[in-house]
Amino acid sequence: QVQLVESGGGLVQPGGSLRLSCAAVGSFIAINAMGWYRQAPGKQRELVATITSVGSTNYADSVKGRFTISRDNAKKTVYLQMNSLKPEDTAVYYCAASTSMLTMARRTPAYWGQGTQVTVSS
Repeated sequence: QVQLVESGGGLVQPGGSLRLSCAAVGSFIAINAMGWYRQAPGKQRELVATITSVGSTNYADSVKGRFTISRDNAKKTVYLQMNSLKPEDTAVYYCAASTSMLTMARRTPAYWGQGTQVTVSS
């Protein structure tokens, strides 16, 4: 079993930055993909960024060039650096981990974090 513990959300002005962290507690051996989703009120959960165990990354078009996902395998932690934030980035952000990128893409990862609120507002 893997537990994902998120931190780093909060309130930021448009154009500002935040960094989200997600620490995995438990066995990390079978985890090949990690990533971040977000869900705004009244909207479907959206896959924002993913990263594989060897560091290959993928981003939603809406965040390309602004968000950067990274991971520290020794610390079993994944990060999401969010720059040039916009009001439309406001959402609850969820960390996820899974054995394959396919399940990440299908929004059915094996493990979910509890979610952290990001609010972009002046």
